[in-house]
Amino acid sequence: MFPTLDPLLHSELRLAVMSLLISTEEAEFPYIKEQTGATAGNLSVQVDKLSAAGYIEVEKTFKGKKPCTICRITPTGQKAFEAYIQALKAYLNITK
Repeated sequence: MFPTLDPLLHSELRLAVMSLLISTEEAEFPYIKEQTGATAGNLSVQVDKLSAAGYIEVEKTFKGKKPCTICRITPTGQKAFEAYIQALKAYLNITK
């Protein structure tokens, strides 16, 4: 019996966002948009879903007079990401 893959992380864009944040801990919205190639609208929807699940936290602030959105992975998000990777390894029969 294989472990269940977290459907929230199984989305390509949400997985890409989490993969970026797991290695950087935090990133500004334009950087995530650039790295994923997503549209601002689609990325915003996916960030909202990850935030609602408690996987990331979103801080809206300003740089001078310009709005700035910063995304950070949470401990819950780190655990969910690690569990997702372990589940993938089980499917691929990777023991390390």
